[in-house]
Amino acid sequence: MVRVLREATEPVTLMVTDPLTTVATALDKAPEISEKIQKIVWMGGALNVGGNVEKSLETGQDGSAEWNVYWDPISAARVWQTQIEIIMCPLDLTNNLPVTSDIVYKMGRQRHYPISDLAGQCYALVIPQDYYFWDVLATAYLAHPEFYQLREWETQIITNDLSSGRTKIVPGGRPIYAMDTVDKKRFYSYILQQ
Repeated sequence: MVRVLREATEPVTLMVTDPLTTVATALDKAPEISEKIQKIVWMGGALNVGGNVEKSLETGQDGSAEWNVYWDPISAARVWQTQIEIIMCPLDLTNNLPVTSDIVYKMGRQRHYPISDLAGQCYALVIPQDYYFWDVLATAYLAHPEFYQLREWETQIITNDLSSGRTKIVPGGRPIYAMDTVDKKRFYSYILQQ
């Protein structure tokens, strides 16, 4: 990542669908690369909804953390210290786009396309559970930002106590953009075309 960013002749958008560990590590090794990163589009965080790391004594969690932040809150906080534009795809949005039997059925009707067949089979395995278009929803933003409405929030990453891994809204906090709404019909149509 450091090499690619150093060699970039124009600003780069990073698409991150996991914890921000790699980005934070790259920034620690070569702080100057932050100037080459135009923005980070990230599947992570939960702002006005509960997290997806269960509240329990075993995890020492209060239920407010989203998994990608919880896994490495120190790295998320490190990225929050930069001036890089961050566009989050939080659970607030992904919780509204579940993998449904209807969408899996539509993928199944496209079985003659190998990717639809594979995706349909994989998603069929998770229908009985609560499963959402987390990473797919975040990455679709790169192709069709016009499907989305963004909202600016002032935030902080909590790195300790029972809320470790929480993306908290705080006045005066680090400004970020969050995907607030998406045109579901256009989104579902787009992924079926892919």
